Amino acid sequence: MELNKLLREFLEHLEIEKGRSLKTIANYEHYLDTFLGFAKAQKPRDITDSLIREYRLWLNRRESGFTQEGRKETLKRKTQNYYLIALRVFLKYLMKRGITSLSPERIELAKIPERTIDLISKQELDRLISAPDGDDLKSLRDRAILELLFSTGLRVSELCSLPKDINLSSDELSVRGKGEKVRVVFLSQEAKSALQKYLTKRKDMEEALFINIGKNKNSGEKRLTSRSIERIVKHYSIKAGISKKVTPHIIRHSFATDLLQNGADLRSVQALLGHANIGTTQIYTHVTDKHLREIHKKFHNKR
Repeated sequence: MELNKLLREFLEHLEIEKGRSLKTIANYEHYLDTFLGFAKAQKPRDITDSLIREYRLWLNRRESGFTQEGRKETLKRKTQNYYLIALRVFLKYLMKRGITSLSPERIELAKIPERTIDLISKQELDRLISAPDGDDLKSLRDRAILELLFSTGLRVSELCSLPKDINLSSDELSVRGKGEKVRVVFLSQEAKSALQKYLTKRKDMEEALFINIGKNKNSGEKRLTSRSIERIVKHYSIKAGISKKVTPHIIRHSFATDLLQNGADLRSVQALLGHANIGTTQIYTHVTDKHLREIHKKFHNKR
């Protein structure tokens, strides 16, 4: 079969059988179209070790833009890996269908430095959450957004998709995350109180939990978008006097590190964050390992 036809069938498989989001499918299409455009391969058998080696060299030398100093930049290794991972998943799909091609295990990813995470201090987080201090609807909405982000560790897309008719008599909430997987998150007393005040003041009939208020309320779609939430968080981080960049994802980091620092186990945090792989959750351990900190304090510099 022709590779172009197989690619179309693979993308349909991601959408129908795997339930991947349209954004994820578009990303796979971009990465794989790039490979097919480079390779000029027609059939699965045309994908060989030597072709992959040439492709990796091409990716490594591919220009991605310019630095602030005007120097040409090439693709970062992490970005190169996105292209290689997409190709590996496609080859796994071909293998499951019994179509002969290169084994996906033949594609090794580029080594990248260990991932680091951006964090804000507990004091900065407290100032951020307290920054919306009015009793008007917009301030109540924004306080509820910040309290809910920290209480649950939700992804910003998950927060945007929440309905208004949530049960505040319960301490838990079901959310649909990546890959359409449903998980339970839990509401702190502060989050429940902030949501109650906000919802009590709402007089509209909109179904979304968080909606446009004020000058943007008549601009079509009422539900707040991920970009809108990011702007809200940025606005209050500046108001709170936080010099570093703060995003909804950094509040998610704060949620995870807060749990681990207070004794939660890694598997539980993985489940609360909705990570499919515990390796993703492990990025938090190097900043939360109390045991190592205590060992250092106890045994270091005994002069």
